[in-house]
Amino acid sequence: MKVLPKTSQLRPPTLARREARLAYIMILPTFLIVMLIVILPVLWNAWLSFKPVRLGDLARINFWTLDLSLRNFQTVLQGRHFWPILTTTLVYTIGGTVLSIFLGLLAALLVREAFPGRGVFRGFLLFPYIAPVVAVAFVWRMMLNAQFGIVNELGVRWFGMQRTAFLAQRTLEVSLAGLHIKWPLALSMVILFEAWRYFPFAFLFILARLQALPDDLYEAAAVDGAVPSQRFWYITLPQLRGVFATLFLLRFIWTFNKFDDVYLLTGGGAGTQVITVQIYEYLFGRYNIGAAAALAVVLGLVLAVFLVIYFRYLAVEEA
Repeated sequence: MKVLPKTSQLRPPTLARREARLAYIMILPTFLIVMLIVILPVLWNAWLSFKPVRLGDLARINFWTLDLSLRNFQTVLQGRHFWPILTTTLVYTIGGTVLSIFLGLLAALLVREAFPGRGVFRGFLLFPYIAPVVAVAFVWRMMLNAQFGIVNELGVRWFGMQRTAFLAQRTLEVSLAGLHIKWPLALSMVILFEAWRYFPFAFLFILARLQALPDDLYEAAAVDGAVPSQRFWYITLPQLRGVFATLFLLRFIWTFNKFDDVYLLTGGGAGTQVITVQIYEYLFGRYNIGAAAALAVVLGLVLAVFLVIYFRYLAVEEA
């Protein structure tokens, strides 16, 4: 007696199954690329952080043995420079992030209304962001040079100030209301450079949101007698809260991981050494691969903690 096959075995795949199969096939290349260039390097770095590896050990060490230890983390966390470097990193990150967003807001408000040459001026504002970092860092180093920099030349001629090595002097004593404050000069210059270089990124986000605001809100407020400052405070700023939240998150992450700006300007000297520069020092200065990997893991964990705090308490959803 001949047994007929089940109907489910003869039925062709449904459209939903075919679409799901096609979706997995389309995602597979991206998944493999992310695994190769993102996930695997992160896992390898984490593995190295538990291995006592120096440059001289690379030829003979067996990376696959389980002789793991916390020695690298002890070296990093118990070092006398770790907490000052972490504090410097946080000051640099928060200062550069907030100041870049503030400058971006000012630039967006400046070019919001039409005026002759507005398009050219908008394009000019993007120059710091699109210019090569090596070139602009070199220009800033020349401008702030103590011997022939234009900032010192103008300061000496016009204001009678003393020549100052802005990028090599750790602190500057400032008298304010009878108080003598040691201002972190070099770190301030690095933060100012960070804000100047990346404010166009915030400028584009904020300008796009400003141009999307309906004019009816401002017209109604003007009819009710609201002055420009009130319209800015009660209409513009509330509408920009979501943009500010997104910008702060992105700029905080990118600035916290920044290396090239600080290294090109000061090399990490004069009180500007951040965690990324210290990782470079461990790796290429001391040839301590394990310690560099451990500090990179600590960097990621610190950033993760701040992101959790941000999403838990500070994130503002756009209405």
